[in-house]
Amino acid sequence: MTATSNAPEADNTDVRIERVFWPDHEADLTTVRQTVFVEEQGVPENLEWDGEDAESIHFLARAGDSTPIGCVRLLPSGQISRLSVIESWRHQGIGKALLDAVEDEARQRSMPEIYLHAQTQATHFYEAAGFSVSGGIFIEADIPHRQMFKDLR
Repeated sequence: MTATSNAPEADNTDVRIERVFWPDHEADLTTVRQTVFVEEQGVPENLEWDGEDAESIHFLARAGDSTPIGCVRLLPSGQISRLSVIESWRHQGIGKALLDAVEDEARQRSMPEIYLHAQTQATHFYEAAGFSVSGGIFIEADIPHRQMFKDLR
């Protein structure tokens, strides 16, 4: 996997991870998130499009033919959100490569910690990446979540 960050390469060599800017790549980022969150998971559009994209740092996963297949964003607060991979591309290391890229970005920005709201079925994925659960289960967009942190110091 080709990456524009120092993120480790995953198994799928036809996929590349790019750091992108919202104004230039809004359509591709929207395509992935609309497909995964709104259509597949039923997240209401008014919650998905929260107005925080313009000030966030985005990473986009593309297939070899440049089709957008995954994305993630890093908010100025250190929150990682909207990690998503199109269903047919899951379980190929793309989510991990996106998470590694965004974590590398946070380290470059000297953020002391990063955090996220993990859907409960994904907590093992994030624990394997070094995140720790903090607190109980809460509901966000009608989906059970856990807050998770990772110390970068």
